[in-house]
Amino acid sequence: MKKLLAVLLTGVLAFGFLTGCGSKGGSDDKVIKVGATAVPHAEILNAIKDDLQKEGYTLEVTEFTDYVQPNKVVDDGTLDANFFQHKPYMDSFNEEQGTKLVSVGTVHYEPLGIYAGKSKDLKNIPEGATIAVPNDTTNEARALLLLEKNGVITLKKDAGLNATAKDIEQNPKNVKIQELEAAQIPKSLQDVDFAVINGNYAMEAGLSVKKDALAIETADSEAAKTYANILCVKEGNENTDKTKALLKALQSETVKNFIDEKYDGSVVAIFE
Repeated sequence: MKKLLAVLLTGVLAFGFLTGCGSKGGSDDKVIKVGATAVPHAEILNAIKDDLQKEGYTLEVTEFTDYVQPNKVVDDGTLDANFFQHKPYMDSFNEEQGTKLVSVGTVHYEPLGIYAGKSKDLKNIPEGATIAVPNDTTNEARALLLLEKNGVITLKKDAGLNATAKDIEQNPKNVKIQELEAAQIPKSLQDVDFAVINGNYAMEAGLSVKKDALAIETADSEAAKTYANILCVKEGNENTDKTKALLKALQSETVKNFIDEKYDGSVVAIFE
């Protein structure tokens, strides 16, 4: 009798465990788990929680302070998606880490802008003016392309997003390019004639991208399209109901309006 009772109890427990897992799995089908860095990504995600709730989904946002873990937990299935990076970074991460992550769409980009320092008129740059640019590879190229678009310099034809100061082919005003750490450039603005500053650092320094920038990267620029921030999922999950619902919400009028109102031009919606 004891053996029979033990068998029956074991069967009940096993059944309960299986049905519990089954109900949990059903519940999880309506929970979208996304990893993101705090600003602006987590803020944007939190702005669409109500929209997703209307579609029957609960959005859970996990914030990260690094760029490694949010990719690993999407690749291993812990989270459904992440939102913090651009495609070149994701591609590089896949190559280095052996992960299988894919982009399903773009949401926004954070434009670089040219700001006035000791000089105020971008159309009449003083001879030998000093222009500060970020010293990291990606942002220096973007800064130089922005300067080129505004007639300050001309780069070698094929320099593109790999451009450095060595690729300057024409420099009619003999401007001096001063390479500085991106975060330090706003603090050096008073010491240079002009500076090219990342949107997030401009905002932190109290600069208005819309009001203070003399020129910014436009949405149709090579840099904006290349470095737009993406919604990322594991390969194979591109067309799940969760992914479709999340992408639709992120590429909505709600998000565009939220970005326009909150970030004063330092973040710009770009949906592709």
